Amino acid sequence: MKKISFNLVIGSIFVFIVFSLALISFFYTPYNISEMDTFSRNLTPSHLHFAGTDSLGRDIFSRLMVGARFTLLVALATVAVSTVIGSIVGLIAGYVGGLVDEIIMRLSDVLSSFPGLLLALVIVTVLNYGQYTIVIALCIMFVPSYIRIVRVGTLQCKESEFIQNYRVYGASHFRLIAVHIYPNVFPLIFPSIIIGISNAILAESSMSYLGLGIQPPVPSWGWMLNEAQNSIFTAPWYAVCTGLMIVITITGFNCLGEGLGKSYGK
Repeated sequence: MKKISFNLVIGSIFVFIVFSLALISFFYTPYNISEMDTFSRNLTPSHLHFAGTDSLGRDIFSRLMVGARFTLLVALATVAVSTVIGSIVGLIAGYVGGLVDEIIMRLSDVLSSFPGLLLALVIVTVLNYGQYTIVIALCIMFVPSYIRIVRVGTLQCKESEFIQNYRVYGASHFRLIAVHIYPNVFPLIFPSIIIGISNAILAESSMSYLGLGIQPPVPSWGWMLNEAQNSIFTAPWYAVCTGLMIVITITGFNCLGEGLGKSYGK
């Protein structure tokens, strides 16, 4: 009987909880996330307010639920676009080789040479940080890693015997890449996709904390942490609950990615 990975179980539970909160927030939240109540400011966590209230009397748990929706949206969009672009460019670099491969990899090295978060901050600032400009910035930051993974897998796969056989039988370059090479390369990149989601969440939260991510009044975990620092001594539960949500989500995706990586490695 195959042993189930502990990381896979823990990761699945954490990710399920976060996704459930995000999905439920589309239809229900305990309180209106924008409703302010001056008589309910900085209330401690209770059966009425599971995570307490902030300095404006807004329910923190409701805002965390809606924040999960937007944080996950940014992370999933970032990783999806980065995976598509990285896969296409990596396949071209690995399959064509030669000068094309050299140019692509040098450009990728240039992007990777900049500190990721600093590069994203510069891009967001240049683009006037619109509501979802952060997705573009994070994609530019994430694409080089996916290019490398797909390129290495393509280089290994294109010289294999079964690819040579298909080439002898007259298979087109597009068919070789799309039907025979990429399906064999994708398992190499899949665990990185899952872990990439946690990295995107951390990057989005960091940028939102600095005011360069998702803009208010849309709730964002990073911006909520920014707000919480003003009442860290009078209402510490605001920072603790928000930070805990970020930790649970990142830990969940990291454990899930590691668990899947071990499964693919067997």
